[in-house]
Amino acid sequence: MAVAVTAVTALGLVATQLWMTRHAGATATRERAAFVADSLVEASRVSALATGTDSGVWKTRVASMVPRGDTSVVAQAGGLATARVTWPAVRETQDVAPGNLIDLPDFCGDAALPVGTACVAIAFSK
Repeated sequence: MAVAVTAVTALGLVATQLWMTRHAGATATRERAAFVADSLVEASRVSALATGTDSGVWKTRVASMVPRGDTSVVAQAGGLATARVTWPAVRETQDVAPGNLIDLPDFCGDAALPVGTACVAIAFSK
């Protein structure tokens, strides 16, 4: 009996460690994406949006920091804009009851995200 309890406890600890490792990687990716989005906002506030904040340079930068990441700056009404960084991410959605998801999709401004995509969006004034 003691061996069975020890084995179940060890399996629980291994599962917990695997879960923490997976989510630590996801958190690090989200942190890097937020850093890129913030840098994009700062760059666009220094220069006009039309002068390259959505250029290949930023696409290359985000791709080097966020796996398969993409970036965009979307101008909105009233002198506002949104800097977005998106990347493919595995979502753990569990429907505990109809319509009650545990892990809701990311909010990405007014953009609808496809399934399996994560986003960091920062709104700013030009």
